[in-house]
Amino acid sequence: MSKVWLVTGASRGLGREIARAALNEGATVVATARTANAVRDAFADEHERLHAVTLDITDAEAAGSVTAEAIERFGTIDVLVSNAGYAELGFFETFTDEAVRRQFEVNLFGTMNVARAVAPHMRQRRSGLIVTISSVSGLVSNGGGAVYSASKFAVEGWMEGFAQELAPLGVRSLLVEPGMLRTDFMDQKSAHFGSIEIPDYAEAITQYHAFVEAANGNQPGDPKLLAAWIVALAAQDEVPSRFVFGDDARQWAGAKVDQLRQEIAQSADWADQAPICCNLDDWRMEKQEFYRSSKDRFEGVSGDI
Repeated sequence: MSKVWLVTGASRGLGREIARAALNEGATVVATARTANAVRDAFADEHERLHAVTLDITDAEAAGSVTAEAIERFGTIDVLVSNAGYAELGFFETFTDEAVRRQFEVNLFGTMNVARAVAPHMRQRRSGLIVTISSVSGLVSNGGGAVYSASKFAVEGWMEGFAQELAPLGVRSLLVEPGMLRTDFMDQKSAHFGSIEIPDYAEAITQYHAFVEAANGNQPGDPKLLAAWIVALAAQDEVPSRFVFGDDARQWAGAKVDQLRQEIAQSADWADQAPICCNLDDWRMEKQEFYRSSKDRFEGVSGDI
């Protein structure tokens, strides 16, 4: 019996490639976008197992309705791929508060809406896979990507914890962290730029825009290859918690891990020294009391602290 996939943001880019790869493996795919016609145009009715549906993921009620209709029609949802999202690119202070909140409304809360709609069904069946498309920018941030990275860091933290809550109930989870993919992600269809002009940032922003323009369409990552990997991983009994895709992503993530190791070691060195402002004996007593209280607080709590 073929699997049933629900894929958000399926009208273009990585979402379209994931939907197509799943179809090619015999799956039934409920493919959503802000308009169903956008999905139909993308696939030109090439698959009878493709079912195009309108969904704005920021509408929690609509996410619930789409989920319920899919389950009623096909009996189940085996795989959820939360792919819909976009990027606010530019320096933080150049964005309005509304733009920043919109970034989180789509990338974080919209993704939560769909997961909240699908998870009860998967829990009831004690089976299912939630694939969340994050980004290496959810692990590493840089100038020009602060707002987008903030939304993806939030996705990472939420999904890392949610995955541990679901795992004992038979629901698997996969966070996907691509590097730069050759999609329209960096053009005007997906990316938005800050609208507030700040002279102090003018030169840096000009350079950043030139970088984005040069990178658009020339990204090293192949979305078709990533889509094939996601479909292949979904077919396995054991799914990794993360999949960092692309040489660029692995290089940046690896550098971040190395940086964290150095900073943790440096923090440990500092922590073993009494602060200049403190009496040495009082500091040692406070440190010992903190460790005792921390042990008592977390004793018996499952999972990694």
